[in-house]
Amino acid sequence: MKIHVFEDAPQLGLAAAKQGAEAIRQAIAQRGAANIIVATGASQFDTLAALVAETGIDWSCVTGFHLDEYLGLDEQHPASFRRYLRERFVSKVPLKAFHYVDGSSDEPQAVCDRLGELISQNPIDVAFVGIGENGHLAFNDPPADFETTTPYLIVELDEACRQQQAGEGWFASLDDVPTQAISMSCQQILKTSTIICSVPDKRKANAVRNSVEGPVSPQVPASILQTHSDVGLFLDVASASELTSSTPS
Repeated sequence: MKIHVFEDAPQLGLAAAKQGAEAIRQAIAQRGAANIIVATGASQFDTLAALVAETGIDWSCVTGFHLDEYLGLDEQHPASFRRYLRERFVSKVPLKAFHYVDGSSDEPQAVCDRLGELISQNPIDVAFVGIGENGHLAFNDPPADFETTTPYLIVELDEACRQQQAGEGWFASLDDVPTQAISMSCQQILKTSTIICSVPDKRKANAVRNSVEGPVSPQVPASILQTHSDVGLFLDVASASELTSSTPS
C-alpha cells in the first residue's frame, strides 16, 4: 500500500484521479478496453470531479460497475447512489456501459446474481473506493465477510455506518437511513488490478489508522486492503493525523 498525504481534499482528489486515469489509459492501450468500479459518498466528490476532467481517456472503451446501494431506496432519493453516480459521473463521460445496483428492486438477490455474473466476466482494472468511519469497505460493515467469493451480497448496515450517512446530511434522521444494502464483497474488490482509495476528513482518521497500521481483521473491513499488491491510499492532513508513519506527497 502506498500512502499519499495532501494538504486538502481537492489536492487529494486530483492526485487520486491522475493515478486512476493512468491505469485506465494503460488498460485501454493493452486490451482495447477498461473495466472500473466506482464508489460514492462525500469522500469521492473531489476524486470523481477530477476524474471526469482528465484528458486522453477513450471513455467509449470503459465499462463501469457500481460498488454498493441501499435497499428500498428510490432512485430519485437525494441519498440514492444511483442518482449520485448518474449526476456526478455517468452523465459526464461517454461510457461504453455502466452497471448500476438496483436497490429498489423487489428481487434484490436476483440483482446480486445478475451483477455477479456480469462482473465475473470482466476483469476489473481500477476500483475507486473509500473507507467508512467504522472502517467499512463498500458497505461491508464490521464484522465483514472476508471469505465469500460471491461478487455482490445483501448486507446489514450497522448503527455506526447509518449514523455516518445521517451525519453527512444524506438523510433527515437516523431512522430514515435504510438498514440493508447491496454491496460488492471484499474478495471481489481485491480482484481489481489497481485500487484507488480516497479518504479525506478528520472523522476518518481513526478508521484510517486502524485500516493501515492495525492487524487485518473483519472488525476493520478496510484493513484487508493491506493484502493487495497495488493500493494507492490518498489522504489529506486531517485523515492522516493519527498515523504514526506517513510523509506528505
